[in-house]
Amino acid sequence: MDFAYSAETEALRQQVCGFLDQHIVPRLAQWHRDVAAGQFPVSFMADLKALAREEGLWNLFLPALHADEPGRGLSNLEYAPLAEIMGRVSWASEVFNCNAPDTGNMELLHMFATPEQNERWLQPLLNGEIRSAFAMTEPDVASSDASNIQTLIRREGDEYVINGRKWFITNASHPDCAFLIVMGKTDPEGEPRRQQSMIIVPFDTPGVELVRNIPVMHHLAPEGHSELVFRNVRVPVANLLGGEGDGFMMAQARLGPGRVHHCMRAIGMAELALELMVDRAQERKTFGRYLHQHGSISEWIARSRMEIEQARLLVLKTAWMIDNVGARGARKEIAMIKAVVPGMLNQVVDRAMQVFGAMGLTPDTPLADLWISSRCLRIADGPDEVHLRSIARLEIDDGQDRRGSSSDYLTPADVLRAR
Repeated sequence: MDFAYSAETEALRQQVCGFLDQHIVPRLAQWHRDVAAGQFPVSFMADLKALAREEGLWNLFLPALHADEPGRGLSNLEYAPLAEIMGRVSWASEVFNCNAPDTGNMELLHMFATPEQNERWLQPLLNGEIRSAFAMTEPDVASSDASNIQTLIRREGDEYVINGRKWFITNASHPDCAFLIVMGKTDPEGEPRRQQSMIIVPFDTPGVELVRNIPVMHHLAPEGHSELVFRNVRVPVANLLGGEGDGFMMAQARLGPGRVHHCMRAIGMAELALELMVDRAQERKTFGRYLHQHGSISEWIARSRMEIEQARLLVLKTAWMIDNVGARGARKEIAMIKAVVPGMLNQVVDRAMQVFGAMGLTPDTPLADLWISSRCLRIADGPDEVHLRSIARLEIDDGQDRRGSSSDYLTPADVLRAR
């Protein structure tokens, strides 16, 4: 494995860094003003997206991009450092049409859409003309186990009828959200991993109700982490994505590369938090010494650097494996980065907040928002406990072939008796 950036990737890194510094960071204050005034999408987003596309910084995330589709067709390993740069600003990825959940939906549609679905939904997404949402999580069940999902998708003639309730559906409150990919059960009595299906639901379909945009730790995202109700929602049979019973398989396909994106953006957040911590530690004095001259603070800085580097290497390895052996072959690594990276980010941001003191709790720095993001990722990407369970099960499975071989390292009983 060689994680050195290629010449093309390094050039793109410099280009994305330059774009961020010149066009995105100077607009941070305007973004907050627009959102506070209820203007969303913000006033400058369309102009920035047009500029990014003009500069070739568009759809950087999709390895299987076709030659006639807009974008770069980078591998996961090539895209990972670019996602890290975008992670420094929460809304930056949208500028490059690399924002979740649209990226995951584009991956799904790219793999499983019919020609008609491709033309109606995928192409407008690739062009950045519309937004979308992925409706999986439900309030009444533990949705980290997809077999628990209760939303019903029942066929009646040439239509499917959908009934259910979803929440924390990112993008559902975005004014440009044109459709949802809904996961529900078409065969509640079937084999557990063949009960679920996915279906495309235009947002303006009768029976789709946006109940509320749910605040997350009292923070209200303008694009929404929303609650939805589906009451006898009818869509054509042609809106089924893939085949009946393919929902679980497609969800696994969607959740592979998308986690690399989330984790690399999280590393970008951690880098920003560490930069802020280092600057603050060199500017602020307590008890006659700069903060970095106190042993505990210098240790926090050192540990933060080590933890970021460790997490980055694991994510790059995971990206490399997805590129070379597929998401299924990298499932243990995917589970590991889901558990490692949010925890690392949470720790680094927490230290930075402590170094800033009271200021770190205010909107004067991005640290409070970063902390909220880090805490949410430990649930949004699936609870840590689920990933740890998966890793342990895979480790046990891998150990079956060599079971008992470690006994060669044990001290024989006769030797112990002789002592």
